[in-house]
Amino acid sequence: MADEKPVSITSLMSVPAVITLVILGPVVALVDWPYVLFSMVGISWLPIIFGPYFAVKLARAGAGPESTGKGIGFALVAAVVFVLAMLWFAATFAHPTFVTLVPLVIVLVSAFIPRIGWKSLGNTLLAYAFAAGIPVLILIFIAMRAGWEAQYSRIGAQFANVGFVRQYLYEAFIPQMAIMTMWIGWTVIVGAVCGWVAAIFARARLGARRRREAAVQGSTSRYEGNPNGIDTLWEHHDDESGPQQWNV
Repeated sequence: MADEKPVSITSLMSVPAVITLVILGPVVALVDWPYVLFSMVGISWLPIIFGPYFAVKLARAGAGPESTGKGIGFALVAAVVFVLAMLWFAATFAHPTFVTLVPLVIVLVSAFIPRIGWKSLGNTLLAYAFAAGIPVLILIFIAMRAGWEAQYSRIGAQFANVGFVRQYLYEAFIPQMAIMTMWIGWTVIVGAVCGWVAAIFARARLGARRRREAAVQGSTSRYEGNPNGIDTLWEHHDDESGPQQWNV
């Protein structure tokens, strides 16, 4: 069965989280670069890479989804919910009220939808998103406290003469909480969708390889009723050669 073998989420996402934080996140956030350059080298594209990385690693470890259709369906539902919530947020952003918080809450909720279809992948992406997002608040706190001239540590004129706590609250914490909420939703959903694409291609590739091996051995009975050779490849089956692994 899927999700039977324990997989360490911490060890799986630790390297991607370190890459995001140490190499990209803090460097870009704390260096005074032009906005266009900042956007180009930001971290928003990383889920496109790490989503497939997590998905294939988890599937190889025996922590694949229980149902392909269910998993893909929930990932797509999450994407639709995220897009609609972001459109709602954009429509209220010019004149923000407490209602503006509602779409942000929906964005955060949408990040938990993909895990319904693939629990281990959803949990890993959530852990990665939080691990990359929360330390940024700490880095900005240090930057503001030290008076660094950086992308997110400048103080607006309206808060120039107030205490540091209020400066950090209004200039960093509240805006960054909104950004982190969107980052979490984006990371989990984009990572899940891209992860599913990679997993399906990897599974199909394994199915093709196994069919070739079966043809060479003169037996194709293993794939009868399953011409694409992909419906049962989430699971590992023990035989004399040991547990079968994905080859990507």
